Amino acid sequence: MNYIWYFLIAISIIFGAINGTLNEVANAIFSGTQLAIKIILTLLGIMTFWLGIMKIAEKSGIVEWLSKLLTPIAKLIFPELPKNSPIIGDVAMNFSANALGLANAATPIGIKAIEGMQEINKDKSTASDSMCTLLAMNTAGFQLIPATVIALLAANGCERPTEIIIPTLIVTSTAFISAIIIAKIFKRIFPPQQVSEVENAD
Repeated sequence: MNYIWYFLIAISIIFGAINGTLNEVANAIFSGTQLAIKIILTLLGIMTFWLGIMKIAEKSGIVEWLSKLLTPIAKLIFPELPKNSPIIGDVAMNFSANALGLANAATPIGIKAIEGMQEINKDKSTASDSMCTLLAMNTAGFQLIPATVIALLAANGCERPTEIIIPTLIVTSTAFISAIIIAKIFKRIFPPQQVSEVENAD
């Protein structure tokens, strides 16, 4: 990524020198850095506020309560997991934390869920259906509160940045449901291969 930025800066300077617009390039650099600082400060304030709210939700047990509420749904999405497996609770907790914007809390919980799935995975060299489904769910990025987008809108002068919440909820819900459906479709198209007895013996 750094090489891309270096390339873009070098191209800008070269073309600025050729066209005699180096002053405009310099002004764009300075105005861009000022805008970056403004956005960072706005993000810092809003993210601190929302992360504080989400931490309160975590400490008060709201996240845990939500995960228990979602456990029956997790069982339907991951039918191959053993009944009453603690992995199901980890999956529900991972989803709850992501939905509430607790990415720092969601990541270790998601890793724990993947590790549990790997323990019961028959083919250790290939990701199981449960692992692929969980990855698709996390990639879809379902969110109830898009704090980062709200911060960026506020930093750029939007008068009602919270109006993005409903559209974001619709989009992320669609992406989340689509990710699960596609994962289930690919499960049928590419069924898991049976591990041979020789491989099991090894």
